Amino acid sequence: MTDTDLDALVTRVRERVTPDAAERERLRAAASDLVARATAAVADLPEPADEADVLQVGSTARGTWLAGDRDIDVFVRFPTSIPTSDLETYGLRVGHATLPDGREEYAEHPYVKGEYEGFDVDLVPCYDVESAADIRSSVDRTPFHNAYLAARLDDALSGEVRAFKRFLKGIGVYGSDLRTEGFSGYLAELLVLEHGSFRATVGAAADWTPPVEFDPEGHGRASFDDPLVVVDPTDPERNVAAVLSRDNLARFQHHARDLLADPRESVFFPPERPPMSAEEVHEHVRRRGTAPVAVAFDAPDVVDDQLYPQLRRSLDGLERELSGRGFEVVRSTTAATEPDDGRRALLLFELAHRTLPAVERHEGPPVHVRDHAEGFYRKYADADAYGPFVADGRYVVEREREERDAAALLDSDLLFEAALGARVETALRAGYDVLAGEELAGLDGEFGDELRAYFEPHV
Repeated sequence: MTDTDLDALVTRVRERVTPDAAERERLRAAASDLVARATAAVADLPEPADEADVLQVGSTARGTWLAGDRDIDVFVRFPTSIPTSDLETYGLRVGHATLPDGREEYAEHPYVKGEYEGFDVDLVPCYDVESAADIRSSVDRTPFHNAYLAARLDDALSGEVRAFKRFLKGIGVYGSDLRTEGFSGYLAELLVLEHGSFRATVGAAADWTPPVEFDPEGHGRASFDDPLVVVDPTDPERNVAAVLSRDNLARFQHHARDLLADPRESVFFPPERPPMSAEEVHEHVRRRGTAPVAVAFDAPDVVDDQLYPQLRRSLDGLERELSGRGFEVVRSTTAATEPDDGRRALLLFELAHRTLPAVERHEGPPVHVRDHAEGFYRKYADADAYGPFVADGRYVVEREREERDAAALLDSDLLFEAALGARVETALRAGYDVLAGEELAGLDGEFGDELRAYFEPHV
């Protein structure tokens, strides 16, 4: 690979992902209309809410959005003298006046989401705080992010940012939501700003040894326990990369090295993989010779940033429960279908064996620890168990296993002895299905993409 090869590739990618003049004009006109409509709605509010200002934020405001992206973010900044309850009420009022067909969604507080002229629009209320350090909710930072980057990104750097965002999307690590646990657009912009180009950013990342820290404004105050730290230039107490998982940082480094060694456009624009068919699931299960078991259920009605932490907590809790009962977990994963009617969730465990022997070994204390040892001996002396006997200086018994079949365990009240996410537990108590072995093929319609990712994993 030569620098010329990579530079030529990045140039081609930039051309593909840079919006043309017509797209820019459509977005400019739509954003201008939305700001005007929101401003008119603000003027109808009572004092002092009518002092709020309206601004466009995000990548479309900063000129770093990718061609074809259809998102416009409009923020309404209210005076800090307004109580939170009024901010929510007035924010929704402005949102519905601006987007009459919009729907209410909830993050830290409610906002209105809708469509205008073919663009997906979020209309979000926030406080007009003096600095990002004075925020009352995380959205209050966003205008400061916008101002900071708008003052530093020119057309050339914006093009480098677009190439970097497309690279992150291509390798599957773009998005700061708790489902993806990847790179936010703001983080991508700060990294390119720090290094000066796409090439320099991936070149530096290829040699990172976590933990890696960048402090663009030299705040030098807070300390963070994350593999990648980018101190927010507008708020020294915040790590912009806090959501990024260790695995996704490692994936990014792998693909940075791979791209440097072999520049190719398919890294930026990978072919789509079709959902896995039932026949393919059958084949993988037979070939692997393991014992997959899955729990499928109606997902709780919460947003992704609440759902996925709950699913991961439940997955970890059930994996510990299975392991603690002697079932060796080879690998596990969780997934949920898209948030439409009838949303479903999945907890999947691939086990070395589905069934275990009728007895399990249970070790007691060392015999020389008199009080505990005698208590253990008395408990099992007349029990229906093999032993007690002595092994390695301890009392040991071989007792009847409570549950020999992993699928039966998950289909019983023992499932609820695991540490589950509260909303997931409630959903499970309303009913769930347990599938084992080749029965997983029946999940192809709902979870074909996730089964493809599980059975055909790659970096």
